[in-house]
Amino acid sequence: MRNISLFSEKPLVFVGWQMIQVFETNGKNLVEIDNDFTGGINLKNKWIHLENPTDLEIELIARVTGADEDRIKAALDEDERSRIETEEGETLVIFDLPVIEEGSDYYSYTTVPVGVVLTEVTIITVCLKSNSVIRNLINQRVKNLDTSDRNRLLYQMMYLTHVKFLQYLRQIDKSYQRIQGELHRSTKNKELIQLLDLENSLVYFSTSLRGNNLVVERLVRQAEKRENEYNIELLEDVQIESKQALDMCNIYRDVLSGTMDAYASIISNNLNITMKLLTIISVIFSIPTIFASFWGMNTGVPFQGELYGFFIVVAFSLLVAVGAFFLLRRNERLRFSVRKPKPGKLKRERKSKNQEE
Repeated sequence: MRNISLFSEKPLVFVGWQMIQVFETNGKNLVEIDNDFTGGINLKNKWIHLENPTDLEIELIARVTGADEDRIKAALDEDERSRIETEEGETLVIFDLPVIEEGSDYYSYTTVPVGVVLTEVTIITVCLKSNSVIRNLINQRVKNLDTSDRNRLLYQMMYLTHVKFLQYLRQIDKSYQRIQGELHRSTKNKELIQLLDLENSLVYFSTSLRGNNLVVERLVRQAEKRENEYNIELLEDVQIESKQALDMCNIYRDVLSGTMDAYASIISNNLNITMKLLTIISVIFSIPTIFASFWGMNTGVPFQGELYGFFIVVAFSLLVAVGAFFLLRRNERLRFSVRKPKPGKLKRERKSKNQEE
């Protein structure tokens, strides 16, 4: 590692770095060390993590590690695609990991890219947001964590990422079952909006998992030539979890898409039934209006001058209206029912349809 002075060009004097964390393994423990770079620091076999860093912090890490500044910045673009780049002894691996966004009434899910820069002496991770994958690594939720084995740390990070994808997918499925039960009792806009958010989350997950799968497959091909048996097995586990997460995501997305289409049809059908009912009511109430119009003319009409003429006309118009009501009812014009899908029924129907295809 080249020795670069922080004061070589412009004097950089910093009291502390809020978004930079430096870790190393001491035996079986992961220890966070002081990130005061002004006095010099040995970064060999260290793990440097940056969370939403500033340009000044990125410049500092690039200078003290010799890593390319553009590679460190790559993961700060939210739309950055998953990929692997190797150049000048450095390897950049970008993949997406899931995060939870808290709303006012419920949670939504999305993905953010994380960049891993592997140099000859250290490993650098960069991410825009705080996430449970990095926290689990820092809190030593993973066995055999070793910052000196940079490839293993990368594989462990990717394994945790896809395990977290599976966990969030199960949470999405539980939320879907709960919302569907509420919609079965009463169709409200709030529940429909929640279903739409879940569908959007599954689209994000599916897109990210497809990109992650390509990265994992390339890592597997490279690992067969240079990695030890333990790392190869770990990477194969990553591949299995990645494919399982993608399959589950596609299934849940198809089910949720079918549910949204079904409820859209139900809402449209309910609107048609309501409009039909209002139209029939208007037709029935127009019958007394027609009789009142005829007997309101300034010409001679039947029962004119009779004591009970008014009541006869009213009774006759009501009798015709009631007759029209029963005639329409006999023809099932007023018979309607709003049927909502039972929980799990759409899921079974969708699964059966997929099997037939």
